[in-house]
Amino acid sequence: MLYKVARFVVAVIFFPLYRIKVVGRENIPKSGSVLLCSNHISNLDPPVVGITSSRDIYFMAKGELFEKRFLGKLLTGINAFPVQRGLADRNALRTGLSLLKEGKTLGLFPEGTRSKTGEIGEALAGAGFFALRSEAEVVPCLIVGPYKVGKQLTVIYGKPLDMEVYRSSKTSAKEMADVIMKEIKKLKENYQSR
Repeated sequence: MLYKVARFVVAVIFFPLYRIKVVGRENIPKSGSVLLCSNHISNLDPPVVGITSSRDIYFMAKGELFEKRFLGKLLTGINAFPVQRGLADRNALRTGLSLLKEGKTLGLFPEGTRSKTGEIGEALAGAGFFALRSEAEVVPCLIVGPYKVGKQLTVIYGKPLDMEVYRSSKTSAKEMADVIMKEIKKLKENYQSR
């Protein structure tokens, strides 16, 4: 319930503020589990992906944020769960996999941190782990800034990746994450060549 309310409030503020344009929303499957992977340019990326996606999304958030009781409850209410950054957090991996098993949508930023330059960086292995260990459809997403009042912000959802070849071969999590980032880069190249 809190998620729906928060999503509505953020949408009412953000859509006119950043003149948000959404492309390819129809590429997000209507049912079944989805792993939504986006580039990361701002702290505002999670709410922007949340309001432009056609599905409710679960995100990982820094573990320290959950230590403050009120904030922890709020984050849990808006579908966030804790991850300890900088180490392989088995609890976060288990939580993410079980959400995907339940047919939910998991939102990830494969770079693991924001890009200071706006350029798309290197992927960490996490996104590849979830893509290979689940049956989820993997959807690449590109956010094109800037986050400036009155300037247009564009969110582009690409077609789901064909995962069969990767899941049936010995692809490593890091290799898979690199493939996902390549798809996000392709979205950027296509956008810039328009």
